[in-house]
Amino acid sequence: MLYNLAILIYDILVHLAAPFSRKPRKMMKGHWVVYELLRQQREKNANYIWFHAASLGEFEQGRPLMEEIRAKHPSYKILLTFFSPSGYEVRKNYKGADIVCYLPFDKPRNVKKFLGIAKPCMAFFIKYEFWKNYLDALHKRHIPVYSVSSIFRRDQIFFKWYGGTYRDVLRDFDYLFVQNEASKRFLAKIGITQVSVVGDTRFDRVMQIRSEAKQLPLVEKFKGNSLVMVAGSSWEPDEELFLEYFNAHPEMKLIIAPHVIDENHLVQIISKLERPYVRYSKADETNVANADCLIIDCFGLLSSIYRYGEIAYIGGGFGVGIHNTLEAAVYGVPVIFGPKYHKFMEATQLIEVDGGFSIKTYDELSTLLDKMTNDNQYLSEVGHNAGHYVTSNAGATQKIMDMINF
Repeated sequence: MLYNLAILIYDILVHLAAPFSRKPRKMMKGHWVVYELLRQQREKNANYIWFHAASLGEFEQGRPLMEEIRAKHPSYKILLTFFSPSGYEVRKNYKGADIVCYLPFDKPRNVKKFLGIAKPCMAFFIKYEFWKNYLDALHKRHIPVYSVSSIFRRDQIFFKWYGGTYRDVLRDFDYLFVQNEASKRFLAKIGITQVSVVGDTRFDRVMQIRSEAKQLPLVEKFKGNSLVMVAGSSWEPDEELFLEYFNAHPEMKLIIAPHVIDENHLVQIISKLERPYVRYSKADETNVANADCLIIDCFGLLSSIYRYGEIAYIGGGFGVGIHNTLEAAVYGVPVIFGPKYHKFMEATQLIEVDGGFSIKTYDELSTLLDKMTNDNQYLSEVGHNAGHYVTSNAGATQKIMDMINF
């Protein structure tokens, strides 16, 4: 009752916010057309495998598995749903799925209607997706449902004395494919044993991204023979630190791909630069070769740009949490980030293998970068550590495939 009430209240709040905010408005418009879209696009006699991702990050985790199923079992169709507009709006035209839509709110009436139209033959929920009514309904309909790349911590509600209802939700899964041994131990303590440790499918995804990386002639021209640091998904507190270092060290070049690409933020970055720069949108072979800083003012290039750096700085560590470290580490590049990384297992493990480094102050960043830029052997070793960490943890997708009955 409390869960259903919370979902109802959330639904009401989204409706109330929709006239005043773009994100809730997009969500509601997407919800209004879900059932009609399913009726129009679903092939009558086809078998659909349903993948649900909260947003873009979870989609990237599920993507290797979707594409492997599509390659190995082409007779199945793929239904992909998102909860967040930030996932749906970016991937609504994803060619790896046959149908892409929003997931209606987890109310009993919505669940019955959605499953009645979609009729999935199996379902995969990515990472932290635990929608009680959907999972209960799938279980009652004897539709196999799996949790992929999930990770559990002691402080989650499943392991509290008052978390009985939430523990029951976990029993709806036919199997949970978790990232680490700790997750398996926590689940075993509450009687959840249909669990295998397979790792994180994101490692497979970044390996795939590396193999498909774009050649960027202008970035290559910018780099020349210089040592380059790539600052990816940076925010203002990150930029305050690495721009100060960059301005004082002419022996290195810098590529900045800020998390927020709007004119005000770009102007703010430029105002702090004391060395020649060029924006990627205005770069040509002449001005890019004469610049010391390249500002990436467009989307979609960062994962390919990391290959041109010897050092990577990953933004977000002074805010809600760091962004994707694996996209850089896969190229054998050491990664540096701020202090808020503890919820990210891969960041913690990169630190443990000396492939990742957390800093809190400018002095810490300066000391670390001095060591990396002045000691080639050290730089090579920590870069190798980062790359080996990624390659040695790949393979989760195949482990899952081996355990699924198609």
